[in-house]
Amino acid sequence: MTIVLIATLLYLAATALLVRAVVRDDANRLPIWLWPAVPAMVLHGSYHALVALHTSGGPDMHFFAALSLVGLGMAWLTSLVAARGRMAALGVLVFPMAAAVLCVYHGHGHAPSRPLGWQLATHAWMALLAYATLSVAALLAIMLWLQERALRRRDFRPWLRALPPLADLEALLFRVIAVGFALLTLTLVTGVLFVDDLLAQKLVHKTVLSVLSWIVFGTLLIGRRRYGWRGAKAVHWTLTAMALLLLAFFGSQFVIELVFGRAR
Repeated sequence: MTIVLIATLLYLAATALLVRAVVRDDANRLPIWLWPAVPAMVLHGSYHALVALHTSGGPDMHFFAALSLVGLGMAWLTSLVAARGRMAALGVLVFPMAAAVLCVYHGHGHAPSRPLGWQLATHAWMALLAYATLSVAALLAIMLWLQERALRRRDFRPWLRALPPLADLEALLFRVIAVGFALLTLTLVTGVLFVDDLLAQKLVHKTVLSVLSWIVFGTLLIGRRRYGWRGAKAVHWTLTAMALLLLAFFGSQFVIELVFGRAR
């Protein structure tokens, strides 16, 4: 509980520093928010490591554990992106989200997991990285939509100045999507190679939805390269693909574990 409490307070401190920096229009020039954010993420990861050490079976990959790990991945990705460019405002959304899913995971408790071989473990960790990366892309798409809307309305708020120029934000969105698409591709490939029986393990729905998401993301990247897709079209395609991906894992996992009460 102490680790969770300290990590949560540090996440909130980083968020508060970012909010103040956004208001003062210096979010990207003075990254002092990294001082509480980095130890918060280290403690977040350490908590998962401690749970793995004290819980039988393999690493905890149940619903809330996976949600917390995706939140941790999003926080690290956001920090890496924000520390190198004008995208620190993304942390205002991601850091409280990471704190919330960590607290929910801790409050829900920890159940033993079945041991995973290195093949399935590789597949699982690849999937979590893909979800985290593409979740960041979804947030960037939403921010792109809000930025375009504000510019059309000439509604120049302080948060708008914390964002990069529209073209730079759009380019960042597609770079993140490209990385996430590569990770999702590896996730599907490792699933085909390492999962023995999709029907027996009730993974058909996850596979179908994940493949549909992969097709939508791939189509978006092709459309961007060949036809210059951008703006609202890019936002809609990104959010549609992300919705399919969320349903593929978290939607089905929610039903299996929490509605029917049987953990995978």
